[in-house]
Amino acid sequence: MIALFDFDGVVMDTEPQYTAFWDKEGLEYFGVEGFAATIKGQTLVQIFEKHLPGRLKEQEELTVKIDELERNMVFDYVPGALEFITQLKKAGVPMAIVTSSNKVKMQQVFNSHPELPDLMDAILTSEDFARSKPAPDCFLKGMEVLGGTPETTFVFEDSFHGLAAGRASGAFVVGLATTNKREAIAPLCDMVIDDFRGFDMNIMIK
Repeated sequence: MIALFDFDGVVMDTEPQYTAFWDKEGLEYFGVEGFAATIKGQTLVQIFEKHLPGRLKEQEELTVKIDELERNMVFDYVPGALEFITQLKKAGVPMAIVTSSNKVKMQQVFNSHPELPDLMDAILTSEDFARSKPAPDCFLKGMEVLGGTPETTFVFEDSFHGLAAGRASGAFVVGLATTNKREAIAPLCDMVIDDFRGFDMNIMIK
């Protein structure tokens, strides 16, 4: 059995910060309200290719802005996440973070939480797969790295794109209602939880 964790909104409670950022920039650059909801789970490259193709000046501006955001971001664990991951580690369950964030951003995380890399067997970022969520490539890569199969993999996700990627990978998908409402994500996953408090690890290692 292996476990693959998305990062933002699953391991760390950072989604409110990203939502505020992208909703503000969505209004400024595109005149679109609620822009954040349309791009959650996607890489920055993917966002640029879809919404700012060829507009290098705007891409550079936004890259500077998001780098500043992430340098000053507060990285707090989703309730129960650290305890749950620690339990899985002690039980010998192979684990990986599979995120659309890049390596630079994740280094910021490790500066704040040096314990996190030691808890994981692998950390896969946007540089490690060709297609981002909702394509299943990232989770299939995680299975390959950890030696798992769809039948032996649990994916933990919160965004619509991420949940769709988990479902497409064939894994058992646990949706966290940290970013979207339970009823909204329920059709895209096998189980919905509010956070990791009280989540029974035995479901995974039975």
